[in-house]
Amino acid sequence: MLTIKALSVVCTSTLLLVLGVNEIASASSFNSTPVFNNVANYTTTISGDNNLADIYYPNPTDLKKSNYSFPVALLLQGGLVDKSNYSNYARQVARYGFVVVVPNSKRPDPTYGDEALLPQTTQIDTALQQIIVENENASSPIVGKLDTEKVGLLGHSLGSIVGLSAIGNLCLVTQTPTCPGSFSRPKQIVAGAFFGGNLRDKNDVYPPINNDGIPVALLQGDRDGRALPFRASLTYNKIKNPPAALINIKGANHFSITNTNNPAGAIPDPINATLNQDVAIETIARWSGLFLRASILNDKDAFNYVYFAGDAADPNVTVESKRVPESSSTVAPLGILFAYFTITQLRKRINESKRHFKSNA
Repeated sequence: MLTIKALSVVCTSTLLLVLGVNEIASASSFNSTPVFNNVANYTTTISGDNNLADIYYPNPTDLKKSNYSFPVALLLQGGLVDKSNYSNYARQVARYGFVVVVPNSKRPDPTYGDEALLPQTTQIDTALQQIIVENENASSPIVGKLDTEKVGLLGHSLGSIVGLSAIGNLCLVTQTPTCPGSFSRPKQIVAGAFFGGNLRDKNDVYPPINNDGIPVALLQGDRDGRALPFRASLTYNKIKNPPAALINIKGANHFSITNTNNPAGAIPDPINATLNQDVAIETIARWSGLFLRASILNDKDAFNYVYFAGDAADPNVTVESKRVPESSSTVAPLGILFAYFTITQLRKRINESKRHFKSNA
């Protein structure tokens, strides 16, 4: 499959002839930086299941005075990984304009004990009920600041399985049970971005994911020794409707999303990451945050970054597959995007040449 990156190289000469300076300048103005600088957090109890949840929210100086309405991003933890291990990632996603809710899900398991940290589909409903409570509670730091009708799912590992099942309206029998009883997708769920996960049943069958047009992104480390990259590809191929993206992060392993590699209590990844942990977290959070902005807030620049310009600009990311609606009004003119890719590639090559020259000087 011919990628956008490859096409940008092929079209270089033609683009520089047909595109004006103003168009090229416009194309190079894609901004991937967070919207908010400051983030605060607090911990609450989810009354529906009595689990604790950490809540991270943008905290501008005018939070109380202005009429903010932040969508919610519900982060479903990896198996046996405590919510505290996602604090760095959650903070950075919150900076893109979301209230990030990170609950623990403790439940009995015959292998891991009576209070095993294992996400399940039922916690989605209890978490959604709790955000309504937080939005109406006068003592809550985010009272009146939530858009409770727009919820994006985030997930890691087993949490990705739960999130993908929810979006696909599925209740699968998987290797680790995640769906007790039945499940019906809440109407508030409007997008999902999942790292280090795939969806298959206990017989290793990959079911169709009938996402009904809900945008889905799979973020995958190419050094993941737990959720193997080829499984993400097979899962991506089962997503029925665009928009969808398969985002590869070079040098990332299964725990590149958590504060530290192989956090205590988790089943470790046998393969070490080569991408610095802080860089990996920022990368995964940036792509997650921009994907949610594109999907939930109809942010045109975020949409163009995720589906067109971002992988050319980010040396650690390749968007291997991308599907967008053909009639999408948010897509930037193709010629401008090609020009952007061309300029970015030239800059990369110049910088690489400079580094090579310095190393051999």
